[in-house]
Amino acid sequence: MPDTTAQPNIIIMYADDLGFGDIGCYGATTIPTPNVDRLAAEGVKFQQGYATAATCTPSRYSLLTGSYPWRNEKARILTGDAPLIIPPTAQTLPSLLKQAGYKTAIVGKWHLGLGEGGLDWNERIPLTPLDVGFDRSFIMAATNDRVPCVYIHGRRVDGLDPTDPIEVTYDRNKPFPGLPTGREHPELLTMKYSHGHDMSIVNGVSRIGYMRGGTAALWKDEEMAEVFLDKAISFVSEHRDEPFFLYYAFHQPHVPRIPGKRFAGTTGLGPRGDVIAEMDWCVGEMMGALDRLGVSENTIVLFSSDNGPVLDDGYEDGAVELCGDHRPAGPLRGGKYSMFDGGTRVPFMLRWTGTVDPGESSAIVSHVDFVAAFASLVGVPLDPDAAPDSLDVLSALLGRTENGRHELVTEGTQARIVLRQGNWVFIPPHDGPPISNTTGIETGNLPETQLYDLSLDIGQIRNVAAEHGEMVHKMSVRLRAIRAGDRTRPAGVATQKPNKAS
Repeated sequence: MPDTTAQPNIIIMYADDLGFGDIGCYGATTIPTPNVDRLAAEGVKFQQGYATAATCTPSRYSLLTGSYPWRNEKARILTGDAPLIIPPTAQTLPSLLKQAGYKTAIVGKWHLGLGEGGLDWNERIPLTPLDVGFDRSFIMAATNDRVPCVYIHGRRVDGLDPTDPIEVTYDRNKPFPGLPTGREHPELLTMKYSHGHDMSIVNGVSRIGYMRGGTAALWKDEEMAEVFLDKAISFVSEHRDEPFFLYYAFHQPHVPRIPGKRFAGTTGLGPRGDVIAEMDWCVGEMMGALDRLGVSENTIVLFSSDNGPVLDDGYEDGAVELCGDHRPAGPLRGGKYSMFDGGTRVPFMLRWTGTVDPGESSAIVSHVDFVAAFASLVGVPLDPDAAPDSLDVLSALLGRTENGRHELVTEGTQARIVLRQGNWVFIPPHDGPPISNTTGIETGNLPETQLYDLSLDIGQIRNVAAEHGEMVHKMSVRLRAIRAGDRTRPAGVATQKPNKAS
């Protein structure tokens, strides 16, 4: 086992639906984000940092496995009762860090499935994050707009009264008799739904899916930020004297946006702005804890988001009406669910105090690269069949070079993939509406090929496919090859641990 005495702790703080333009250091002026801004100022802020997908489950799958999500047909937006989609035998980011002697934990949003199907929430859960490399796990099963609205601690529902068992179904036509739904009883709602969220009512909010029972275990949305923060800080405190990895997955600013009392009404942008300010506070509390515990200089802190922003994602919370001049995606086109850059280019920064020089980077980096990069950092070789799309861009992540990726595949919804090479972005023709009729976001669906030069057109306004036929052909052929199974990381590539002082 490698010597752990010089290995840095690693914390990944992962926002949910936070846009490239939602943060002050990326140009936002309306929502106060002093703590994320400080993190960026003290580390490397990436202008071209990407999630792999414009939706949550696929991006999180890539982060932990080093694989593009479309390689696993199950890596789609999951229901709250979906089975685990990462094989327990897979070499994952937490499992390789465990090989290097790290203690590992996840706190917050999971959304990668639990169990093997037909899950009984009242018994010990057979497949959880504990089976893919995590030593500790305190999570929500899916998202805060999906049932079951309970925390999972290890392998059991936290705080469950066994005399009040939980039942869950996602069959829209089988609501539990006698239990009100948002669709039938909107008068019971404290936040009205706009589309898709009209099933079981929990804490005055109707969700996706039906559940009954488990009353004592139900979360309170307005307390969720502090519950997860306390669990995250407790793990760091307990393991401050040994190397640790914490995947701290925020629920903000995903819907339903219900901030704690101290943040409600503080930004003027409604609940969406308020929960972003709340998330920023959580970042500050974690950074403060690292300082108090004396581990800031030996801790890599990464902050990013699983995909781009959305305003109306199913609830009437004023996000659209109150947005004003705020541009959640900044200069980028599209947002969550979109094949345009606004769906996958996200806030992305890394701080390693005393080792990484503060600055900005134009290197193209992606969450899918964390597996290979951190395997290189801690000196653990990757299995030949592991992390097929993860590249060792550690030097770029540490700000030592601007040579990151030359090539990257991202996706919108339904595994509709996009190829970026250098400054070129190629979007194949796709059927479907060009604008989502529920979110109002441009999907990227067009009947013709699209080609954009991001060096001249960051907003992807001018389609230059007709002017660059040779480039269109080249990228089309390459994308087909990748889709057919071509790996971006040759099997058996050796990894070398860098000199920390270099």
